[in-house]
Amino acid sequence: MEDYRYKKALLIDDNEIDNFINKKLLLKTRFASDIVEKKSASSALDYLKTTVSAPENIPDVIFLDIMMPVMDGFDFLIEYDLLPDTIKNHSRIIMLSSTESFKDLNRANSNKYVYKFLNKPLTEMVLAAIQ
Repeated sequence: MEDYRYKKALLIDDNEIDNFINKKLLLKTRFASDIVEKKSASSALDYLKTTVSAPENIPDVIFLDIMMPVMDGFDFLIEYDLLPDTIKNHSRIIMLSSTESFKDLNRANSNKYVYKFLNKPLTEMVLAAIQ
């Protein structure tokens, strides 16, 4: 496990195909050894709340899709702000978008929890550039 860049990653995307492809890529590139997939922002928040009593399950990296029904990525960030600092201080959020919207880019970059904003699909080169 020590040859993986991160221990745990959380994929939040309503598109099951995107989650499947991203999970395969994260494993293939040894980006993360343990990957949790959630198909909605609310289920991801529920998962993160469970990590308070199990800090070893707090993800090192969260890949967050912007465009999701009911609760989008930006709505997720509002609720994420209410989570305990033990979670927020541990996880890096990388927002993913299939559009090249400067509005979304600026909004993501102005959020203190967003580490990077990337366009879909993830690639090996993009993952290699993440510190």
